Amino acid sequence: MMLIRCWTLAAEQHRVIFTLNLPVTSRKSMIKTIETLLLDVPTIRPHRLSMATLSVQTLVLVHLVCEDGYEGWGEATTIGGLSYGDESPESVKANIDRWMAPLLVGEDPQRVAWLMARLDKSVRGNRFAKCALETALLDAQAQRLNIPLSELLGGRVRDALPVAWTLASGDTARDIAEAQQMLDQRRHRIFKLKIGLRDVADDVAHVLAIKRALGDAVSVRVDVNQAWSESQAERGIAALEAGGIDAIEQPVAAANRAALTRLARRFNVAIMADEALNGPRDAFDLARDSAADVFSIKIAQSGGLTQARRVADIAQLSDIALYGGTMLEGAVGTAATAHLCATFSHLSFGTELFGPLLLTEEILCQPLVYRDFMLQVPTGPGLGITLDRDRIAALRRH
Repeated sequence: MMLIRCWTLAAEQHRVIFTLNLPVTSRKSMIKTIETLLLDVPTIRPHRLSMATLSVQTLVLVHLVCEDGYEGWGEATTIGGLSYGDESPESVKANIDRWMAPLLVGEDPQRVAWLMARLDKSVRGNRFAKCALETALLDAQAQRLNIPLSELLGGRVRDALPVAWTLASGDTARDIAEAQQMLDQRRHRIFKLKIGLRDVADDVAHVLAIKRALGDAVSVRVDVNQAWSESQAERGIAALEAGGIDAIEQPVAAANRAALTRLARRFNVAIMADEALNGPRDAFDLARDSAADVFSIKIAQSGGLTQARRVADIAQLSDIALYGGTMLEGAVGTAATAHLCATFSHLSFGTELFGPLLLTEEILCQPLVYRDFMLQVPTGPGLGITLDRDRIAALRRH
């Protein structure tokens, strides 16, 4: 640490000297290594979506090491391989190792925006991979500055985030029991149900039975994951709205934006955009068309923390509500999203940052803290987490 002296002359005979303790690097650092790791972690129970059922989640972690000794971590975890989107754990690793890491190694890690612009110019798509790399860069930089990552994203306005729990067993009685357990433990009072695999009437009956059992003191939402046609959505949403459900996430195919617009305009229940929202351009188009009442902000799906911040800005300027979404990431991606959501002045639909709780294995030395229905946003430098290298080595795919 070096001291920088700054002074001003108040008068010819009087000089006031200010001594500021500012970190100064003696030479420019460089990115030394970038490593991509795949970790196969079992889930606590089968997690059923309309396109896949997960019993093992593959975490994709990026570990960046700089010559000045700082290290950064990022995550590019996806859902169900290629059944959800156009990136898989294996493709993320291959593309980072072959195409992206060579563009970054040897460069100045403090030039985060310049490095991401370089990646965007040279590599098309690959939003999840780019998100992991940007997160690792920002994590290292925030540690270098000795500030939480949230302070690089606009500054936090909240230290805890409401967290939803997804009920995805598909069994009504089991989902009710699971939700009641979460309430008793004071862990969650917002519940999202994954539907779309069964007939619309059966799915609606399943959801409304759970809503009746839990009562009005909790919030119940559904995620259709694009499974319905527009006519199915019309029938399903009408019944769910009448039954007191609070939000309908991505009821129709992401590409069918016209149908999403018609549904958002027809019903009073909140329509949430998820798979249709892949960065600021989509956010702008959805806001312009009044095609959604809520945006599910996912940092990987947006292409990184900076792009996700822009998505949130567009939403807030357009009076669209915000929801902190998840790709069922582990602790790294969850912490990164938490730092971003902590900067939102309005977060009326809360978050669903429960990913680490779905996994049977912990990869942090000190787990993220969930209490009183909230996730506590880490306060240490960078992501504010310490990874357990031994557990990572044991879970790593070789």
